[in-house]
Amino acid sequence: MTDDTTTTTPPLPGFEDVQHWTLLMGKAQQMVMEAWAENLSKASAMPGFGLPTPPATNADPMQWMSAGAEAWSKGMEAWSQMIDQATAAGEQRDRRFSGEGWQDPVFDTVKQSYLAIADRLMGTVDKIDGIDDDARSRLRFATKEFVDAMSPTNFALLNPEVMKRTAETKGENLLSGLKNMLGDISRGQVTQSPEGAFELGRNLATTPGKVIHETRLFQLIHYAPTTEDVLATPLVIFPPWINRFYILDLTPEKSFVKWAVKQGVSLFMVSWKSADETIADVTMDDYVAAQVEAIDVIRDVLGAKSVHTIGYCVAGTTLAATLAMLAAKGDADKVASVTFFTAQVDFEDAGDLKMFIGDDTIGTLQKLTAETGVLDGRVMAATFNLLRGRDLVWNYVVNNYLMGNDPPPFDLLHWNSDVTNLPGEWHRDYLTRLYRQNLLVQPGGISIDGVPIDLTKIATPAYIQAGREDHIAPLASVWKLMRILSGSKRFVLAGSGHIAGVVNPPAAGKYQYWTNDKKVASLDEFVAGATEHKGSWWPDWIEWLKARDPKTVKAEGARVPGKGKKKAIEEAPGRYVRTR
Repeated sequence: MTDDTTTTTPPLPGFEDVQHWTLLMGKAQQMVMEAWAENLSKASAMPGFGLPTPPATNADPMQWMSAGAEAWSKGMEAWSQMIDQATAAGEQRDRRFSGEGWQDPVFDTVKQSYLAIADRLMGTVDKIDGIDDDARSRLRFATKEFVDAMSPTNFALLNPEVMKRTAETKGENLLSGLKNMLGDISRGQVTQSPEGAFELGRNLATTPGKVIHETRLFQLIHYAPTTEDVLATPLVIFPPWINRFYILDLTPEKSFVKWAVKQGVSLFMVSWKSADETIADVTMDDYVAAQVEAIDVIRDVLGAKSVHTIGYCVAGTTLAATLAMLAAKGDADKVASVTFFTAQVDFEDAGDLKMFIGDDTIGTLQKLTAETGVLDGRVMAATFNLLRGRDLVWNYVVNNYLMGNDPPPFDLLHWNSDVTNLPGEWHRDYLTRLYRQNLLVQPGGISIDGVPIDLTKIATPAYIQAGREDHIAPLASVWKLMRILSGSKRFVLAGSGHIAGVVNPPAAGKYQYWTNDKKVASLDEFVAGATEHKGSWWPDWIEWLKARDPKTVKAEGARVPGKGKKKAIEEAPGRYVRTR
């Protein structure tokens, strides 16, 4: 018996079919973005951002959209009309659309339409009347996040590069992408660097040294000298406790630690413990006490009168509180100098992070830490990624999930994903008293160990570094240290942002920095009269540091890790940096 049943394979979609579905998806995307604009025009609150409705005195709620409302009501009546408005926006240079596929007329239409709508949405935010600056900032941030999320690059049927890959691999890229996505869901964070590419002690944090002191909150690393003589005054670095310290000891060619040791610095590093239930109760007082303890241990081990200090980001904020407390107690001479890496003490203009300090956020954080008292580091990582969602979220959605690729190895992004848990109560207190109430900058607004502190009493010589494109500690906010501190100060403006602006080794020959040796009264004056220097600012800093106290001593005895009063506990980078 013969089976006459035949199986026919459906024909593959032709070019006209692809065009049809692409345009259909593009129109659907347009509808979503128009709905967003319509919600704005009706003064709808933005969920999660606490955006208030216009005040009752505003007679015309449509002023929320101002000029944009008219554009949305009269314009965009048809897809073709939107294209007519797209020329200027469509000519914007945007690396998301750099692939050849975006030159196809259909996909170029989608791109230009998206850019035009996005440009109009963002422009509308600044034209809305009846809201205060904080509400406008929240609205701008929410709109930007929405606009980035709605990019056609993020949708398979709207992205020609994804469609090409899908055809070439017969859909295997989508299966690989699904596997990547499910893995990320299981881990609770987007993969930004492939697992196994980097390992502490193998190709990260490899600068030789030993842990010589340990508490429940931190380990103190003493690095081995590589020069015959070292500076008599040692240096201790306080990295942010919201991240791992090895941002300053990445691969050897990028390591600030290795470079500083090579310059003859007698160097120590604090490695904070990732929070668990044993330290869930720590407060600001504990972190200040830890900084003082590290300073005192180093002074005792080396027999040094004082130490140089570096505070990076939030650890710089706390270091300012430490210096103010030491000044109040008459112990300011324990610290010979302070260097601030992108640190803030006045949070009035603290940037987009202020989007995450509302009542809803604080309440959510309290719920997340209710059981253990500890905030999972992935929460903070997601927050920081959102500040640069286009680069740190959607870029990986396209590459990892739609294209089905593994991300390329990148030491900095490996570090970025190596999250640190935080003491829940301390984190909420930091957001409340510093970001919301801005108490640190108010004389007597905060007390440490029962001592009211006043940052204006800090006379310690200071080197203040800021990043021109810093989205976490904005330039204008960091500059305020110049008017608050009372001692001698040097301000250096580095190219790039919060991380790359700091981690910029001289050998790389990247970016630039600006200095201004004149006495200036404002940031605008500094910028107007600044001198640009090519490359890294590290040599400028080491010259400044050595000028504070150029005296050197032989790199022997207690200057060698474990050879002084404190014996070696273990090899650097230590256990705490590996603790989850």
